[in-house]
Amino acid sequence: MRPRALTTLAALAGTSVLALTGCSGGTAAAPTVDVTAKPEFSGTLSVLTKFAGDPLSPYFEQLAAAYEKRHPGVKVELIQETDQSVKDKTKTLTASDALPDIYFTWSGNWAENFVRGGRAADLTTVIGPDTAWGRTFSKASLSAFAYDGKYYGIPLYNNGKFMGYNKAAFAKAGVAVPRTFEELVGSCQALRKAGYEPIAFGNKDGWPALHYLQQLFAYNVPDAQLKADVRPATATLDHAGYLAALKQFKTLVTDCTDSGSGTNGVLYTSAQEAFANRKAAMYYQEILEFDSTTAGRGLAAEDFGIFPLPVPSGAAGNPKVIEGAPEGYLVNARSPRAALAVDFMKFVTALDNAKTLSSPPYGQPSTVIGAVTPETSSKAVHEGIELVNGAPQLAGWLDMVTVPEVADAWLAGGEALISGGKGPEQVLQSVRQASESAK
Repeated sequence: MRPRALTTLAALAGTSVLALTGCSGGTAAAPTVDVTAKPEFSGTLSVLTKFAGDPLSPYFEQLAAAYEKRHPGVKVELIQETDQSVKDKTKTLTASDALPDIYFTWSGNWAENFVRGGRAADLTTVIGPDTAWGRTFSKASLSAFAYDGKYYGIPLYNNGKFMGYNKAAFAKAGVAVPRTFEELVGSCQALRKAGYEPIAFGNKDGWPALHYLQQLFAYNVPDAQLKADVRPATATLDHAGYLAALKQFKTLVTDCTDSGSGTNGVLYTSAQEAFANRKAAMYYQEILEFDSTTAGRGLAAEDFGIFPLPVPSGAAGNPKVIEGAPEGYLVNARSPRAALAVDFMKFVTALDNAKTLSSPPYGQPSTVIGAVTPETSSKAVHEGIELVNGAPQLAGWLDMVTVPEVADAWLAGGEALISGGKGPEQVLQSVRQASESAK
């Protein structure tokens, strides 16, 4: 799962870029650390993960114990955070100049902040696509953490966004998997009559709305325009597809969710539970959530199906694009244990460990080649990662691909659109203003 709090992101960006570089828009030189050196297997290695809570926390705990057994002089100190808390923890550690040796990162603007701030070690010599370690990963996942021809991130797992659906609910309502966005909306009445909330949706944290919007933008706006519009220097945000997508999203919230304009007050986890407990027929979710959706819940794995958010009729963008991005880890450029950090992450991403990560109950599809197979992963996770790998490109998370000021504007705009405080035109105008001021 991938929650975002954009005000935190903006604060983090300000801390990691402006404060650390000493000037707006500058790039701080990272300290020179020899990541190719022979590691010293002694002392404490600190790791900030995004794996707190069930069923994920045992994964890094077991790896840490195994690594300590292999190297008795090493103590692995885990700082396990949730999707939501890791942002605040990272912000605090950055501001206090106390980032751990290894720390979680999203791709896009989030990771780039640490690179520009001189806080991420250059790993090109050990994980570049032509290195032995680098060749164990998919090239697309490596390139997601590449900046100016250098490689900084260790991609741990890939991710994509899909509509999960309850097959039994669809059968009871006499509804088929929708082929178009219009069919999706049209199916909601029958699902409601069958006793289900058509689509479980909670937007209290703001970011879930952006997941819908980014996929709809990718469908409705040509790729070249979309890429230009995430950078304030080249943005115009004047394509008609933006308004079309905003209107489509508003229709979906109104016609397909029980809370409607009140979804801003519903937790994302409440929506998860409504779907997992068979109260809702559909729930828009990430691959990372698939196995936890059916783990010990009311929804059986055989009743769980997925499909990409359907494409609106007449959309001007790319109908084959899927929203998603790999997530991974950075090595602290100021760490005296950088070489040890690299060795630990090589251990974490070894094929056997990558297969474990990709299997239930974790269900985090590793970016290591050969880790996600029908034998290692659940049917839904394997299907989802095959669709991600087969997509011509991925649409990165809306709040990660652009600058924080614009991401904040989208966040506020999505909430206002849901509540009725602003219409699509007003939302788009506020984003244009934010983009203009960020130039």
